[in-house]
Amino acid sequence: MYMAETAAASTVGNDGLAALKQVALDGGLSGRTKISCAGLGERLDTSAQTASRRLQQLDDTGLLDREVLSDGQRVALTDDGAAALRREYADYRRLFEENTTLTLHGTVTSGMGEGRHYISLSGYMTQFRERLGYEPFPGTLNVDLTAESVRARGELGALKADATPIDGWEDDDRTFGPATCYAARAEAGDATYGGAHVIVPERTHHDATQLELIAPVELRDTLGIDDGDALTVRLGEA
Repeated sequence: MYMAETAAASTVGNDGLAALKQVALDGGLSGRTKISCAGLGERLDTSAQTASRRLQQLDDTGLLDREVLSDGQRVALTDDGAAALRREYADYRRLFEENTTLTLHGTVTSGMGEGRHYISLSGYMTQFRERLGYEPFPGTLNVDLTAESVRARGELGALKADATPIDGWEDDDRTFGPATCYAARAEAGDATYGGAHVIVPERTHHDATQLELIAPVELRDTLGIDDGDALTVRLGEA
């Protein structure tokens, strides 16, 4: 859970986001689309050479999948590229919508068993008690997200009002990374539990396709769920 190497976070500036948006508007969000640097440069009010450099940078940072052809380029947004645009979208939602909520869907799955160990470490447990107001049940509930929810989870960062930081810490032997907890409601059929948190470690073995939840109760027992069962996680309204 917490001890994997930190994944290299792709960062993109405003110029890169503008280029990414144009590629998406040209159809690059749903698959490869043909695009010329001259045409892109015109839409971005810049030169074809500058447009080409921006596409190269987006490709280098893993936000764009690019194939250079003799008469142009075929490009598509990667999952990370789509997530970058979703974060922008989420920020605008915060600006113009009174309430920002996020609903994620997936199925319950078994983790690797690391959650039980790391959740119980004193450096984390003390912060859980002080900042969340409870001691989590040892272990996390792991959820494999649907493809649409994998894309939507990029909006998590917009739920700042419901976010609680958990600081990193170290002991004599190792350094333990920070995490962010988001207040969440878990639903399975007619069963609902509103006192959970989605925990997003800065260091994790899990990729964006999986979600981890903690709670003061054993969520599997409380919701009557097992591996393969459908679960809905609602954030921003818990």
